[in-house]
Amino acid sequence: MRMLGSEDAMSAAAQPVSLASSQAAPQPVPTPVPAVQRYFEISLFLLVSTGILAIVSTGKLDPIAATIPPIAIFYKGYRVWRNKGPEISVRFATELVLAYFLFFPLDLFFLSRNLADNAPNPALYAALLATIHLLLFASLVRLFSARTNRDYAFLSVLSVTCMLASAILTVETSFLVALAVFLVLAVSTFVALEMRRAATGAICPALDPGSPLASDLNRALGITSVFVAAGALAIGTLIFFLIPRYTSGYLSALSLQPSLMTGFGDSVTLGQIGVINQSSAVVMRISFDQNAASEGVDIHWRGLVFTNFDGRRWFTPKRDDIVVTPGAGGDYVFPPRYLVPGQSRHIHYTVLMEPNASDAIFIAPRVTALRGHFGAGAERPGSQVRPGFLLIDHTGSLTNPSHNDSKIRYEGTSEIPVIPPSLLRKAGTKIPDEITRNNLQLPEIDPRIKQLAEDITRGMTNDYDKAANIELYLKTHLNYTLDLSGPAVKDPLANFIFVRKSGNCEYFAAAMTVMLRSIGVPARYVGGFVSGEYNEVGGDWIVRSSDAHTWVEVYFPEYGWMTFDPTPSGGPKSTGLFAQLAKYWDWFQFAWGEWVINYDFVHQISLVHNVGQSSKNFSDNLKKWYQARRDAAMAEIVKLDKATEASPYFLPGLLVVLIVLLMILRGRELLTSLMTRWALLMRSGDAKASLVIFEYREMLRLLEKAGWRKAESQTAEEFAAQFTRLELAGPVSQLTNLYQAARFGEHPARVEQMSALVASIRDAVKRGAHAAK
Repeated sequence: MRMLGSEDAMSAAAQPVSLASSQAAPQPVPTPVPAVQRYFEISLFLLVSTGILAIVSTGKLDPIAATIPPIAIFYKGYRVWRNKGPEISVRFATELVLAYFLFFPLDLFFLSRNLADNAPNPALYAALLATIHLLLFASLVRLFSARTNRDYAFLSVLSVTCMLASAILTVETSFLVALAVFLVLAVSTFVALEMRRAATGAICPALDPGSPLASDLNRALGITSVFVAAGALAIGTLIFFLIPRYTSGYLSALSLQPSLMTGFGDSVTLGQIGVINQSSAVVMRISFDQNAASEGVDIHWRGLVFTNFDGRRWFTPKRDDIVVTPGAGGDYVFPPRYLVPGQSRHIHYTVLMEPNASDAIFIAPRVTALRGHFGAGAERPGSQVRPGFLLIDHTGSLTNPSHNDSKIRYEGTSEIPVIPPSLLRKAGTKIPDEITRNNLQLPEIDPRIKQLAEDITRGMTNDYDKAANIELYLKTHLNYTLDLSGPAVKDPLANFIFVRKSGNCEYFAAAMTVMLRSIGVPARYVGGFVSGEYNEVGGDWIVRSSDAHTWVEVYFPEYGWMTFDPTPSGGPKSTGLFAQLAKYWDWFQFAWGEWVINYDFVHQISLVHNVGQSSKNFSDNLKKWYQARRDAAMAEIVKLDKATEASPYFLPGLLVVLIVLLMILRGRELLTSLMTRWALLMRSGDAKASLVIFEYREMLRLLEKAGWRKAESQTAEEFAAQFTRLELAGPVSQLTNLYQAARFGEHPARVEQMSALVASIRDAVKRGAHAAK
């Protein structure tokens, strides 16, 4: 595409001219460099496309607004690739935008308002949707009509506004990816725009697109854009984490979440959870203080308990709930019941729950304490902080009256019962009237269900064996499936047990609950989630919608409600390459939500503490590593020392090593000395100059040992003249004369005479040393 008009037309080529001809000829038409212009057009198109698609990818737009912009961008991309010009005139584009302003009130008060009915704040969200519709329309119209530098600058501003709008609609990890791409393209576009302006009016040969120089320029611009954007992200990240925080994460408060994941309501109809099981959306991420991989195994995350059944639907009759407020320390405390020392497993866990349409707070069985800000769901910037509280009903189900329409992070402590079956078999038979009144209710059921329960439990005298055998029967005689297709039946439970013989967890839990109640064993229907999948990358458990589950709780006097799960296993989960990559992505999403979206003063203190602790741990580990290596080296040395001392080859080998070392350090000097001494011993008569020099140096060495060192500035005669002792003065003077005569006068000296003089000097030095002692 050519996004240029006549004011930006290109000349064929600029030719160099002389000063005289340039004065006579008219000034050249301003011409941007073609290679830069082409790069700028593509970069600007990608920038605008990223901003628009960032809004569309949030999933918060209506079908029309989510469909038309991608189609328009695809068409415009084809036009850009074919190097085609603007599609509509500037005047017509202006008329379209003005016409849309007339349509805007209709969109604001009717169309967008209907789309925002389920949002936490419908009026605000409707205004936001209508504004985004206007923004998208203006961006597309300007994209199809831009011709001048002013149009390009305005289009760039619109793309930035699109990114800001997408940040309001979502704060998920997809926005981070879009932001990183947008920053690279923004740097690239504005650099190319400045180069395009600077090239206007230049008199130089133009760079043709596709030429080697143009390719190098494009490559340099691309690399520069990536590095500048990476630097901006790094600096921005540093500033983000260092800015003092005094409230909860404000990014989460700014994020509007109109669409919430389906959750558990006040009732469960058979087959309802099967729909939830089809989704892989993350519901919770759960971490444990220690041994996370083992602590989270086989935990049923309890949500809501249902006591009544009408043949198709489980529900709990409405009763007055108890308000639970946090204590002075901020903990919601729940007095333990039926807990016997040594018969429970203590766990402490942290839950990050995603927004959902249920008010249930999911906990491990027998919760004793909770800590969390459960009123945050209704907060917005500038609102006052409201004290949180929870509601608990007669079944022990916890709910959040402020609703779970935003992410909630809470900590819990539970004592999961671990009671041997032998003790449950001996449990008493005295059951409180309230338990039997609320948990033995049944509608009119198929008589075959009760008959089957009696057949399975025939001959059993305690409730535990009855419950365990019904659980085993359902697991082994019926099949698990999520395919619930088929015609509607009058009695879905009897059809599941005797005809279809396959279903999801709701049918299994309902069948066991009804069968136990039919033979007089108190039981109730529980909805929640199973353990989920352990992510070794992040060290937490990921609970998805597909982990939604129902099970049964059976009452035992003295021990309370115990969990039974009659649903067969759904089969192993995928462990392939994509499953492993998904764990890294899940961990990244968790870190993004925990340390960016919900980043507050508590997280900031935790970050400082973690950095200090990590630094200390690194220093300690480095010290331990050095000490371990040092101790290991000393042990090896001692071991080698003992081994060498016991070896008969130690002394000979040591001697050889010393000789080799001596030869390496002073081998040449020592060899020369030995050869010279050998020559002195083997010959008589006149000595060569080299032998005379050797004897003179030997004299200097002997005198230096006695304390007379020849300075570098002294001549041989000056050095010899300083000796006054007769026994040294004579030999030193004579040897000096022979040395000078042989070296400078080429007068040979007698070997015997020089050797005798050196010997007399050696004797005099020794006598002087003894006299000094």
